[in-house]
Amino acid sequence: MADCPNRQRNLKDCTCTYTACGKRGMCCECVAQHRAAGEIPGCFFTAAGEASYDRSVRSFIRDQSQGTRR
Repeated sequence: MADCPNRQRNLKDCTCTYTACGKRGMCCECVAQHRAAGEIPGCFFTAAGEASYDRSVRSFIRDQSQGTRR
């Protein structure tokens, strides 16, 4: 895991509630990991959608279709 010069700033805006994640605050690494797994990062979801920890594309579409925003 590389050092990220923006990590502390990114953490202030990070909406991911999965505290055991080692990529919190390192957005480029987070996006790359989820993309490789065919997933969407939690920060793209609404608060309720993120809390499900289901990062699938299907879950993202369902979450966004419900029309609720943060």
